[in-house]
Amino acid sequence: MARIPPSARTPTRQFRRLLVVGLLAVLAVITAVLGYQVPKSSSPSASLSPWAASPSKTPRSEHRGALGEADGVVPDGVTVFDDAIPAVAKLDPSLLKALRQAATAAADDGVEFYVNSGWRSPEYQNQLLREAVSKYGSEDEAARWVATAATSPHVSGDAVDIGRSNATAWLSEHGAEYGLCQIYKNEPWHYELRTHAIDRGCPRMYADPTQDPRMQQ
Repeated sequence: MARIPPSARTPTRQFRRLLVVGLLAVLAVITAVLGYQVPKSSSPSASLSPWAASPSKTPRSEHRGALGEADGVVPDGVTVFDDAIPAVAKLDPSLLKALRQAATAAADDGVEFYVNSGWRSPEYQNQLLREAVSKYGSEDEAARWVATAATSPHVSGDAVDIGRSNATAWLSEHGAEYGLCQIYKNEPWHYELRTHAIDRGCPRMYADPTQDPRMQQ
């Protein structure tokens, strides 16, 4: 094989050297770009847990003690026909049937039965009682508005609080025809089922829950 003169090998070595230098330069640029992006991705908003971006995925530990629909909390706009809402679905079947019959008749008069509260879990009832004590300043005063979990007809599913004045006005006039009666004078929204009212009318109302013998248990 013929020997290649040194002068003929020089261009090849220069080309390789330039190639290496070029590759090093490209790597340097890539490193610089990546180094610039890392601090940006570690901004306060990006460093938050994935749970923080989606309230529906908040860890249970952050909701410890919180109550929701499963405990009887009622979202806005719920009617007596909303079976997907536990506060409605867990009402006593006879009470719910009477409410829906009355609501169907009331609809002919342009009145809709919205539910402010229905069935409640004992935990929800106790929370409402604590809030009432804080609001009214004493357990005695709070008892005029909120019963204990052991005595509340809401916990047993035997009471419903109807929203909007036109609905309570309609029930005040026609509720007895369906066995639906206002029980306390200070709570025009609170209704329970009294089947004998269909023939004899609703019983005399208590001034407030403290006068109700059921609350003395």
